[in-house]
Amino acid sequence: MNIALIAHDKKKEDIVQFATAYKNILEKHRLFATGTTGKKIAEATGVSIHRFQSGPLGGDQQIGAYIAQDEMDVVLFLRDPLTAQPHEPDISALMRLCDVHQIPLATNLAGAEILVQAIERGDLNWREKRKKNEQQGRKE
Repeated sequence: MNIALIAHDKKKEDIVQFATAYKNILEKHRLFATGTTGKKIAEATGVSIHRFQSGPLGGDQQIGAYIAQDEMDVVLFLRDPLTAQPHEPDISALMRLCDVHQIPLATNLAGAEILVQAIERGDLNWREKRKKNEQQGRKE
């Protein structure tokens, strides 16, 4: 699965600890992250992670483009709801795209833990099956 990892500044340490705790699951998948978040996770865990721009510089929009093209399966976005974000419209757009395209989205550690455990159990395998069916339909 393609998994996006995003965290606001005050949540970066949380996402690094989360990625470290669930490294054995996350490393089985293709990981994507916004700039600094990806760098910190890679340094702490050693996992391979594709890094986009930082959120305020367009990273949220880059992940949004992957969602719109059906190239992202899960978004783990640890938001800081108590701090105003200068790129709030980009954040809202990313969350809206998750809703429009039925992409599972967690915005806090509790939700992220539920989603990662669901991935490990195979609860989200329906996404892969749907993609294969759509690809076969295009070939016919």
